[in-house]
Amino acid sequence: MNTTTPDAAATPTAYAPPAGYTARRPEAADAATVHGLISLCDTQVIGKADMTLDDVADQLNDPAFDRERDGWLVHDAGGRLVAWAWACRKGASDNVDVDVVVHPDAQALTGGLWDAVTERARRITAGLGHDRAVLDIGLYREDSGKRAVAAARGFAPATSFIRLLADHAGQVAEPAPPAGLTLHDGLTEEVRRQGHAVQQAGFADHFGFTPKGFGEWSADLDASASTDWSQLLVARIDGEPAAMLLGTDMFAGDENCGYVRQLAVLPAHRGRGLGRFMLRTAFAADARRGRVGTYLHVDANNSTPALDLYLSVGMRQVLAIDVWRRTV
Repeated sequence: MNTTTPDAAATPTAYAPPAGYTARRPEAADAATVHGLISLCDTQVIGKADMTLDDVADQLNDPAFDRERDGWLVHDAGGRLVAWAWACRKGASDNVDVDVVVHPDAQALTGGLWDAVTERARRITAGLGHDRAVLDIGLYREDSGKRAVAAARGFAPATSFIRLLADHAGQVAEPAPPAGLTLHDGLTEEVRRQGHAVQQAGFADHFGFTPKGFGEWSADLDASASTDWSQLLVARIDGEPAAMLLGTDMFAGDENCGYVRQLAVLPAHRGRGLGRFMLRTAFAADARRGRVGTYLHVDANNSTPALDLYLSVGMRQVLAIDVWRRTV
């Protein structure tokens, strides 16, 4: 790691759109317009919108995202938003998430915006003291056009995240807890800290994992409109934290479904059915809320046999998102 050079991250990345277009930085008030563009593009690829307005607002308000430097909005001569591009750091690591969303009528913008987010990623990681940037972009498996652009720019498939859904028809039975287990919700700081500690240890060997301190982890969640700390559950075995599950309202507004954002079991407690118990507990809670299902995403190349676990509790695959990666 190099000596930290904050000026690299602080220097805005230049982007000059082609004639007839104007570019500016995003503001929190742009969420609805950005949502409209993303929904249009997603519908063309997968047949429906895949982000809610709250999702976009969360992205614009993410503490890790610097609206003055990390994103661009591009409008055509008539004032219509036709592109949205961004780069966002992942903790203090050399890993940066990026995306470029371009209206079908404005494909001339594509190359310049991919260059801009790549250069921005370089500056973000240089400002954090790294000598490289590892760029990740999530691509729907059906999006052949965007995949071709990514491949031409040196990106290659790195892993796949599978979206799974458990359907709820009426009430779901509560699972019987294993011997010695007690459940605790995240309405106290003590439980939140335990949930964070289990999550960090449980995810340490997962793809794209970036260590985060409790303050950053909790601030990121507090900044999201979908966070409900009562849906954080920590399982203790004989009084010691062993597993955690963080549910959110991410899919509640548009699909009336719950969402398991994070599920982790400490290595010493794996193989005892804790993951299955936590999932079934979340399913029962979502059914009590009147939700028709529960979603989650799983890394298909996970070091633990998570996909098999989820399928074994009746979940079904509904979407695949491939992560493509490039190092610069």
